[in-house]
Amino acid sequence: MTTPPPKRQKRNEYRNERNAQETGPIQMPKKRLFRQRAHANPFSDHQLSYPISPDHMDWSVHFPAYVDPDPSKTNAAGARKLLKDVKVADIGCGFGGLLVALAPVMPDTLMVGMEIRIQVLEYVTARIQALRSQQPPPEAPPESTPSDESLQTQTQSQAPAPATPSPSSTAVSRASYQNISAIRTNTMKFLPNFFSRHQLSSIFICFPDPHFKARKHKARIVSTTLNAEYAYVLRPGGKLYTITDVEDLHLWMVSHFEGSADDAAGNGISELWERVGDEELEQDVCVKIMREETEEGKKVTRNGGKKFVAVWRRKEDPEWIP
Repeated sequence: MTTPPPKRQKRNEYRNERNAQETGPIQMPKKRLFRQRAHANPFSDHQLSYPISPDHMDWSVHFPAYVDPDPSKTNAAGARKLLKDVKVADIGCGFGGLLVALAPVMPDTLMVGMEIRIQVLEYVTARIQALRSQQPPPEAPPESTPSDESLQTQTQSQAPAPATPSPSSTAVSRASYQNISAIRTNTMKFLPNFFSRHQLSSIFICFPDPHFKARKHKARIVSTTLNAEYAYVLRPGGKLYTITDVEDLHLWMVSHFEGSADDAAGNGISELWERVGDEELEQDVCVKIMREETEEGKKVTRNGGKKFVAVWRRKEDPEWIP
C-alpha cells in the first residue's frame, strides 16, 4: 500500500487536529492549522456576502453583548440593532493582533477587522471566541458612554499621554473581548456597504500587501478612489493609521494622501486629509500598539527591519461653493 504524498498527509493531519480542537473545549487556535496563502487577488470574484447598505448590516451576530434589549428596534433587514455603532475598522486585519491588543484599551468602542482570506478569518474568529470564553460576560453596556472617543480625545489633547497602554482598572475588568469581531469582505469593493457617512472614528491599515510590480499597483489598498471612500466613512477629526516595512509603499501612501500624486488631475484629495505630526504620534497609544502588537510588526522587529508610520486626520468637509 502506497503512502499519500507528504503534502496531502500533512493536510490530513492538520485537518484531523483542527476537527479535534473544534469539537473539544474552546481553546486558543493554532496558526499552523489555518494555513493560507499570504496574498489574495482583490479583483477576483470571492463569492462574498455583503449588505446592500449599512442599514441592512446585521451586527448583532458579531456583538451579541451589545444588542439593544428592545426587540422592536431593528434595521432595514429586520436584524436587531446595537446600543452603539461600530467605530473602528482594521482593514486587512490578518491574524487579529491589533484588535486583541486594542480591546482592553478601548473597552467601550466596537471594533471590527475586515479580512478577505478565509482561513485567516476563521483563525481570528476562533481566537476571539476563545478569548471571550476565558472572560466573564460583561454587564449590559450603557447606550452611550463618554469614553467611546476618550482615546481619540486623549491623543489629540496637548496633555502628555502615557508612553505605554495603561487601561484603567475598569477597562481591565471589562476586557471581555465582546467589543471586537471580524468579517470576511473585500474593502476595495464594499467598504461603503458596511459603514455610513462619518460613522468611523479610526481606520487602521497595517502592513498591507505592497504589490511591488508596477502593473500590480492598482491593487494597493491606498489610492485616490479608496482615499475618498475612507474620507466618506471617517468622521471629521477621526484618524487613519498606516504602517508598513516597505519604504516604497510608505512613500506611495504619503503621496496619495497628501495629494501630490493626484492633484495634477484635479482630484483634490489633499483637501480632506492632514498628516499628524511626530510629537502627537509619540503620545498616541494606538501607534505603539500598531508597531508592537501586530503579527507583522513582531516579525519585522525579529528581523531587525524598519517600520514606517504615517497617520492622517480627517479634515472638515470643505465648504461647497455653488
